[in-house]
Amino acid sequence: MTTGLVFALTGAALFAMGVVGGGLAGHLLRRILAFNLMGSGAYLVLVGLAQRFDVVDPVLQAMVLTGIVVAVAAMALALALARKLYALSGQLEVPGDADA
Repeated sequence: MTTGLVFALTGAALFAMGVVGGGLAGHLLRRILAFNLMGSGAYLVLVGLAQRFDVVDPVLQAMVLTGIVVAVAAMALALALARKLYALSGQLEVPGDADA
């Protein structure tokens, strides 16, 4: 088993755990963390794909690096919005999800 395949399989497992966690979690912070876990899994899959035939593809590595920067900014925005929701409503449940 090659290193790229290990990265890709681990990334697929992380992505699947993020999908399950995002679907089952009712708490907003857990959904944000599950979304972040899905992104990390996607990055690991891309890193695994970049290491085919013992030659590293710099384009995919640049895409992963750019994605990490964007994910940090999106995570900060999501946490700021969650904090604002908590300040306004006093809870971290999405209003439409309480009925489902």
